[in-house]
Amino acid sequence: MDKNAATGTNHPQLAYEEENFLQSDAARPLRILAEYLGPLERFKSAGVHATIVFFGSARLRPEGPLGRYYADARELAARLTRWSASLPPHTHHYVVCSGGGGGIMEAANRGATEAGGKTVGLNISLPREQRPNAYLSGELTFEFHYFFMRKLWFAHLARALIAFPGGFGTLDELTEILTLAQTRKLARDIPVILYGRQYWNEIIDFAALSRHGMIDPGDLRLFEFADRPEDVLEIVQRRLVPEPREVSGFAHSRIRGHADPQR
Repeated sequence: MDKNAATGTNHPQLAYEEENFLQSDAARPLRILAEYLGPLERFKSAGVHATIVFFGSARLRPEGPLGRYYADARELAARLTRWSASLPPHTHHYVVCSGGGGGIMEAANRGATEAGGKTVGLNISLPREQRPNAYLSGELTFEFHYFFMRKLWFAHLARALIAFPGGFGTLDELTEILTLAQTRKLARDIPVILYGRQYWNEIIDFAALSRHGMIDPGDLRLFEFADRPEDVLEIVQRRLVPEPREVSGFAHSRIRGHADPQR
């Protein structure tokens, strides 16, 4: 039954209450904006202003041939969470963030939860459904339709990125962050750590990119390699300086001709 008829009124339905309109092509900008404003409000409400992001394959299982990476991601997330909890209370604390699915994502969220911390999952709706894993903090579990909005939120709060072995999705997310760093689009430096030197050097010939002039030699310093959780923890502790809570945790982009972040 029509809503107006059911209520006995002749008032037309408000546009933002019309389900058909909200799902239409015309309302796409509203859906995109909602995937920015919704998480923004929830992060602020939860007091989350800084994350350490884990990328990696959903296909890695504890019992599989590369199962050690699952175990290492779980241990690393727990170590990072305990270290974050030890930081002074007047500074931003770092919350482990993943894509919210299985494999390495599950391992990261699991380790953070087992260490008593909050943990973020930026899940994505896919034709082959990706279900949020069981270790996410309920108020910090998000569902995205648009990949680019999901990647914005990976970058927006990130203070460090750890990329474990993965496939197309991991490569897409990793190169997005590296491109932002290379082009200095973000006002803050984000340490990028590639976990599993042998894997990454086999998958991507970074030296060849430089040798062929596709990247500058200095771009090879945009990331570091690590093969043990304790090595990643040392890098993060060395590179990150805890920020006062009065400082906004959200990323800013640079405007041409301005040295300081403007927006």
